[in-house]
Formats: sequence, structure tokens, C-alpha cells
Amino acid sequence: MSADTVERLRQAGVDVVRICYPDLIGVERGKDVLLDSLPRVIEHGLSFCQAAYYTSPQADVVPVPGGLDRGLPDIVIKPDLATMQELPWAPGVAHCLGDAYLPGGPPFLEEPRAVLKAAVARLGELGLAAVVGPELEYFLLEPDGTRYDGGPGNAYIVGNKGDKSGHLLRAMRSLTWLGVTMGNHEFSPGQFEINLLHGEPLDAADRAFRLKTAVKELARADGLNATFMARPFNDEGGSGFHVHLSCVGADGVNAFADAAAPYQLSEQAMHAIGGVIAHAPALAALLNPTINSYKRFGPDSLAPWLNDWGLDNRSAMLRIPPERGEATRLEVRLGDASANPYLGIAGLLAAVYLGIRDKTEPPEPLDGYGYDPPRAPVLPMSLPAALDAFAADAELSEVLGKEFTAAFLAYKRDEVQRFSRYVTDWEFREYAYHL
Repeated sequence: MSADTVERLRQAGVDVVRICYPDLIGVERGKDVLLDSLPRVIEHGLSFCQAAYYTSPQADVVPVPGGLDRGLPDIVIKPDLATMQELPWAPGVAHCLGDAYLPGGPPFLEEPRAVLKAAVARLGELGLAAVVGPELEYFLLEPDGTRYDGGPGNAYIVGNKGDKSGHLLRAMRSLTWLGVTMGNHEFSPGQFEINLLHGEPLDAADRAFRLKTAVKELARADGLNATFMARPFNDEGGSGFHVHLSCVGADGVNAFADAAAPYQLSEQAMHAIGGVIAHAPALAALLNPTINSYKRFGPDSLAPWLNDWGLDNRSAMLRIPPERGEATRLEVRLGDASANPYLGIAGLLAAVYLGIRDKTEPPEPLDGYGYDPPRAPVLPMSLPAALDAFAADAELSEVLGKEFTAAFLAYKRDEVQRFSRYVTDWEFREYAYHL
């Protein structure tokens, strides 16, 4: 297979293969491999320091057990050749995702693709396969950090009025191989959304991960910066990561559809809703994984901070879109764009699995406009609270893996501690002159 792959790539004019993988927080890590070296890499993999999974955005190695304490051991990344794709904006370069293994062969269970595969397998024990459709929003920034094309009132505008340099069209045309279906200027100045085709969970997460990396790469080529940070500006809302999710049975039929049931939702659909609602406090740690994430929430933010669901109701955390039959699905609106798509989707599949397995009944659906705390429980409103909820959810941790859970909690609690010691601009502005 390696000889055939090399020859096919050579015939296509490829001389470099970029082999990459997602770290714990969804940052792309990897190496560029000359084509003649690819057969050796396919056979033996690429060695990386395991602590790369625990590196902060500022390149500090976070002391997660198994990294620094073990002398910074290796992991091995082996290319998944099914993901090989030529990059339209980088002639001669192909991109390939890799899976992580410990030296000697066992899978590295903390790796995000492995976590998602485990959740897919657990859902499969119920005879179900998930179908996932990701939606991602992001802000485009000028080199000095100001908002790109910052004119007000450009919500859902197309063309140059909201996109003076045509960034969105260039991005969409370069990313058709990721299953891009449509895109638009979003609600805030300089904010965009790109939608992807639905697919099986690993493929959908792969495409969402690659979309984030590719949008950033294309923006840099234009002298701009794209950020999927949850809420980069005080005077604007944040960027979401919405996940459309359904399940099919062994017969290939949508298991969430039942024309004779209340709301035309099957028992499995109702139990899936119940599972997401029951585990939503813990899911917040995966879907809202940064200090900044929780600045996206609050009254009038239009981001879901109450634990509720509704029928075609965008003020609910979990929305059931109006389509039925084969299009019956959940839309989980909890996540923000900073989430690692593998972990966010894995968490949702784990919650759906637990809900269906345990026949968890949801509360009554939201009636009318939400965001009213007396009507629904408040979700975690800070990263420490979400991490505590995640640590307390033993069932969710068991599905996702105890190794991953321990690593994630250690990494994120270190992030909280580092932030708690950092003097912010707000503190200096608030206190320095008067106190």
C-alpha cells in the first residue's frame, strides 16, 4: 500500500506530506515529510515527545502525569492514509492525519481521535451509529488585532459589504474537499460561519479540525488572523460550535424518527435528549474548555447557559430542528468554537449512549423564549465549576476513558491556576490609579 500511495502522490506532483495530529486542546502538531521518506514513516511512524499533548498555547509544558514526571517519553504517530489530501493552497504538499501509539504498539488512549473512537464503539454496542454535522463560527482580525471589516449591522450579509477582501469565498472554494456546504458573514462585525456536510463522527471531527487549521492558514496568507476563541471582544457576542446529531440503526434508518410518537421523536431520541441534559454540566468542560469560554454566557448573550431543550427554539441549549423523518436530529448549541471537535463530539456521543442505555427521560421542552433561570437549571458559569462537574460525572468519564479524563483535568486545572496568578488589564485599569 505504501508504494502505491507514494506513486499516486508522485504522479500528482506531491513531494511533501504534512503528517499532523490534534493535541489535547485541538492545536495541530506535526512534521513535513519528504515523499521519499514516506514509506519508512508509514511502517515505523513518527516519534514525538508525549508532552506535546500537554503543551500550553504559550509553549509551556503542563505537568500532566505521564509527561514531565516520566522524563518526557515518546509517542509514535502513524499516518492514517485514508485521510491523505492534497492542499489546494500549497502546491506539492499533501496533508495526512495520524493516530498516536505508545512505543511498542498500544494505542495512546489520551489522544483525541482515540477518545472519539472509543465513544463511537460504545454507541455501537447499542446497535447505533451516529451522524454528526458540525457548524463553526470565527472572527477575522487585522494584523494589529482589530476586527476585520468592522462595519455594524452586517448580520447574514453576503458579498463585499461584510467581507471587503472576499475572504469567505476564497476559503470556501479552497475547502470543498472538507465537505463545505455554505458560509456567511455572521452576527458580529468580522465574524463568519462555515457549515460542513454531516457524516460519521470521526470523519466529521476530522473535517472540523482541519477546517479550523485551514481557515487560519488561509487567513495568514492574506495577512490576517482567524480566531476561534470563544469571545474575543467585550462589545460583541462569541463564536459557537453547534453540533447536529442523529443516530441510525443497523437498517440504516434514522433511529430518532417516529411519526406516531409525541413530537414525532422516537423513544431513543427522547432518551438521547435526556442523556445530554443529564450530563450537560460535565459536557461544558469539553464544549466550553477555556477561561474565556464562560464570558460568552449570560443574559442577552444568545448563547445557551441554561440546561434546557426545545422544539425549533434557538433560545434552548438543545434545539430540535423542525425537519422530521430522515432529517430528525438534535442540535446541541452548548459548544463554543474553541472546543476540540474530537472531544466535544466524543462527549456528546457518550451522553447520548448513556441516555439511551439508561432510558433517561428529559424534562418538558422549553415553551417560548428561554434564558429565564427559574425555568431551568443554570449550567456551569466558569471553567472551575465545569471541571468539577466533569470530575464528578463518573459515568461519562468511564465512557471517555479514565486516562483521558485524568490528563484533561490536570491540564485544565493547571490552566485555571495560571490564570488566577496573572494580572489582567482589567485589574490594572480598575485598581492601579485609585488604590
